[in-house]
Amino acid sequence: MNRITPIDPATTAGPAKALLEGVQAKLGAVPNLFRVLGNAPAALNAYLGFSAALGGGVLGAKQREQIALAVAETNQCGYCLSAHTFIGRKLGLTEQDILDARRGHAADPQTNAILELARNIVVQRGELGATGLERARSAGLTDAEIVETTANVALNIFSNYVNHIAGTDIDFPEVKPGSGLVTASCHCG
Repeated sequence: MNRITPIDPATTAGPAKALLEGVQAKLGAVPNLFRVLGNAPAALNAYLGFSAALGGGVLGAKQREQIALAVAETNQCGYCLSAHTFIGRKLGLTEQDILDARRGHAADPQTNAILELARNIVVQRGELGATGLERARSAGLTDAEIVETTANVALNIFSNYVNHIAGTDIDFPEVKPGSGLVTASCHCG
């Protein structure tokens, strides 16, 4: 249940109206996250601008969605997990790709390194130290890929936290954090 009222694009005015009309034109709908962000047009504009800028970077659309899935699962954001599962499927990610991304892994070695870095950034709150950075570099990631991975993590943490605070109603086929994930059990000792 929404704790921050999503604004109605049909009845709002000013900067929020123009931004939401742009979302409608691009996506064909205005998802609830954007309606919530519309309460603060500066925040909505920042989110849209950051997202668009990263869309022109070195990481591909599928990789950005896989990062979003890894971050959403790690932060247990049901809204973003649902949205990015839906978008990932539209981009051609398989169910296995989606499940692997939620775990912070991928079959492709470069994408795997990106997702491991993304997950570690979230879990360690950016405090990777020289060892974590060296691990990313030894996996073949360039400085551009490392910085863009960090930027994508930050963008997704922002949307995860907004959804947690707002209690944003999920308007995509719902995917619950932890669902469908099988964790390996330890058979130690």
